[in-house]
Amino acid sequence: MAYRDHTRVIRIGGRLIGGGNRILIQSMTNTPTEDVEATAAQILKLEQAGCEIIRCTVPNEAAAKAIGEIKKRIHIPLVADIHFDYRMAIAAIENGADKVRINPGNIGGEEKLDAVVRCAKEHQIPIRVGVNSGSLERDLVEKYGGVTPEGLVESALDKVRMIERCGYDQIVISIKSSDVMTCVKAHELLAQRTDYPLHVGITEAGTLRGGTIKSAVGLGIILYEGIGDTIRVSLSGDPVEEVYTAKQILRDLGLRREGIEVVSCPTCGRTRIDLIDLANQVEAMVQNYPKLNIKVAVMGCAVNGPGEAKEADIGIAGGLHEGLLIRRGEIVKKLPEDQLLGALKDELDHWPAE
Repeated sequence: MAYRDHTRVIRIGGRLIGGGNRILIQSMTNTPTEDVEATAAQILKLEQAGCEIIRCTVPNEAAAKAIGEIKKRIHIPLVADIHFDYRMAIAAIENGADKVRINPGNIGGEEKLDAVVRCAKEHQIPIRVGVNSGSLERDLVEKYGGVTPEGLVESALDKVRMIERCGYDQIVISIKSSDVMTCVKAHELLAQRTDYPLHVGITEAGTLRGGTIKSAVGLGIILYEGIGDTIRVSLSGDPVEEVYTAKQILRDLGLRREGIEVVSCPTCGRTRIDLIDLANQVEAMVQNYPKLNIKVAVMGCAVNGPGEAKEADIGIAGGLHEGLLIRRGEIVKKLPEDQLLGALKDELDHWPAE
């Protein structure tokens, strides 16, 4: 049985995580939270891409007050990200945040932590305990001879116990590192020592290309081992790309069904069509069909294309100035090159949703 099947069930807004519930995709806004219009607009784009929980930083009172207005415009749970100032956590909760993310070690002492926990308990919202390699306490770095999985786990469980001593157990744990194998090992250790749900991610993963690869490797291992109740891919780029990447990781691991899978050939000397551009256009286009659970093939050779695309539901294969539309291994029609994308879109428009 996977670890995630027996974690505690925690409610975040109208969503449930843990206990074998669906692994939810998170992202974080990069707009000033106090700019309600810009932040809400970005969240709506993220919702359309498939984001299911959103986190916003709350560094000041204006940002805390904006939480309520933002929530009126969006449709997914909102998590307030708090650093250092316990008053911002309380203000965010009172303005409608569905969860708060804090580090109990830097919130200002046990008395201030207790005030945050009491407020969270009153409003019945969970607390996410966040620990990462950059914030590991000096005594644990010295104890373990550096930033280690063991130190990260000890730090996280220390923070959990601080909240439990305040009489609260609606807790989600986040334990992250930018080092892939440190992160993997830390999650393996943590899963053996707690049944709280885990939010997983490779922190500060990097750029769109490098960060996607690092996240796919690290999260792929962690999720495959049955660990993780929510997921965020952290990229230096448009947060929408984080959501697309998370969706693909989950789909490729068999943890999600919906969404179109695109397969495309790597090109070779037989290619007589601009396959790279065509494949990129197809990949962008299929994001508009989040409810379809099908496979689309983009092939660069009209000779081998039908055979290579036979496992796909729909395929297009290019030749010299022309190409083929293929449906479940059978050639449907031959088309000029500039009509292939439109023909594929027409197929998707009329494909029955499951």
